[in-house]
Amino acid sequence: MNYLLLAVLISLAGCVNRTDDGTVTVKVEEVEQVEGYTYMLVKGKGPAYWVAAASMEIDPGASITYQTGLIMEDFYSKELDRTFDKVMFLDAVMGSSKTSISKAVVDLEKVEGTVSIAELYEHPGSFKGKKITVKGKVTKFNPEIMQRNWIHIQDGTEYEGKFDLTATSQSPFQVGQVVTIEGILSVDMDFGYGYTYEILLEEATAVQ
Repeated sequence: MNYLLLAVLISLAGCVNRTDDGTVTVKVEEVEQVEGYTYMLVKGKGPAYWVAAASMEIDPGASITYQTGLIMEDFYSKELDRTFDKVMFLDAVMGSSKTSISKAVVDLEKVEGTVSIAELYEHPGSFKGKKITVKGKVTKFNPEIMQRNWIHIQDGTEYEGKFDLTATSQSPFQVGQVVTIEGILSVDMDFGYGYTYEILLEEATAVQ
């Protein structure tokens, strides 16, 4: 390691919330998604700085925890067409907290053959591994994370305070759309980085 890079590492280490176990927890201020990576402008005690990690679903306002990373200076991202003065590529994100999801006002008439989000949360084992159909309103859409698009859907129903269904798909969707989709329900999915899903509708496609 050259002395310039060492100085950068020492300088950056002094600007973050490093704990006794060597971990750092910072707040995410901006997010840029590219294939394979998530770039985040984060802030601890000092000035904000950029980090990058393997693709993850995260929003501004959330926080992440990491321990080590490699700092690259004058790093050019072809996907973003920009040069970062410095960006730290994290070895791993050990924990994260998502931005809380607000309940939208959704008033939909249930369609025969569909399952409500409340039913999925109440009886996940009954639907695990099965192809199901859900009708709801798209409240959030994050494209091209881990080679798939991530959709959040609400249908106005809830069970024990849980009202949001996350689905993955290769198809594009728009926030505000009312859609009927079908996919395979997975239960207790863990993608790492602190991202676990009690239920997740995978390989979702729109039903005509």
